[in-house]
Amino acid sequence: MTSSVATGTSPRRIALLVETGGPGGAEHVLLNLAEGLRGRGHEIVPIGPDDRSPWLHDQFVVRSFAPERYSMRRLVDWRCVRGIAGILRRRGVDVVHSHEFTMGVYGTVAAKLARRPHVLTMHGGRYYAGKLQRRVALGVAARVSDAVVGVSGACAADLEQTLRLRHGAVRVVPNGVPVPRGDRTKVRAELGLGDADRLLVAVGNLYPVKGHIVLLRALALLVEHGQASGLTVAIAGRGGEEAALREFARQAGIEANVRLLGYRDDAGDILAAADIYAMPSLSEGLPLALLEAMAVGLPVIASRVGGIPEVAIDGENALLVPPGDPAALGSAIERLIGDRALCARLGRAARQTAERDYTLDAMLDRYEAIYAAISGGRR
Repeated sequence: MTSSVATGTSPRRIALLVETGGPGGAEHVLLNLAEGLRGRGHEIVPIGPDDRSPWLHDQFVVRSFAPERYSMRRLVDWRCVRGIAGILRRRGVDVVHSHEFTMGVYGTVAAKLARRPHVLTMHGGRYYAGKLQRRVALGVAARVSDAVVGVSGACAADLEQTLRLRHGAVRVVPNGVPVPRGDRTKVRAELGLGDADRLLVAVGNLYPVKGHIVLLRALALLVEHGQASGLTVAIAGRGGEEAALREFARQAGIEANVRLLGYRDDAGDILAAADIYAMPSLSEGLPLALLEAMAVGLPVIASRVGGIPEVAIDGENALLVPPGDPAALGSAIERLIGDRALCARLGRAARQTAERDYTLDAMLDRYEAIYAAISGGRR
């Protein structure tokens, strides 16, 4: 990994603020960012909520960081803002980097109170856009922050349009991933799969926006037409849709072809076991799971939404389908099942794309440049 000394970047103490506890894509981005920046000589101060899942906090502790917690007890909580500002001063933070809507707003105010430069990153979620007061709050935060970042060109353009920011006001820093390593035999043995069986994997929290029901509907069509022999669909993730997905699989008669794996911490083994990767999302920024699948050379089928078409090019390194279209998704799955040469070609191209444009070092370089530009001579 490139060091800050080698790149001429001064070591800084950087606060990473987040509103959730994970596990999810944005939380994994924070872990990768924290470890990568620490490896380059920076000191990282993770700051998260005290009333959400402890997963992310515990992950930081296990990795020998010293995370801080804030308490938010109401929608507008000035005590929380002052508490975060106090943490920034006490820990001697040089740059404040907030992620997603709530900390984008609170982090902006806390950074101003502590007189620290502030970076705001949005990861592609649009839940802030549904209410005027949220759009106004985030728009003000974006205008007074020292830098605003979207994880894809589509995310940046959407922020500029929704918040009525000038063109070019939002910088693009694509997510970067380390290449997952895994054992192909472990998960396949767990699922009882032979060498000839085909395993299609999807990784993501079980939320409606992830489109897993679309994937199961596509599988049901394939089973109905006798085109799913030897095919297993495994979904790794947890969330409120689990019961509905299980019930659909039961009613559609595809239970034998479906495995809901729950939350897993062996993503490398799951990807290594897979023959095909699917991302049927209805909305996305630039999903980490997609980049990881491409980095290990899996042939990918994904929805044409958000920042996905910026990295996954239909027919070149992936197959893209319209979101929410089980028939189109099923046709793409059938195509890959029947064409191993196409799978191999798409997988090679996917790996080349990830290695060229979406490495962890590339993401770190871009964020380090932003930190240096906005913090001046601090540190």
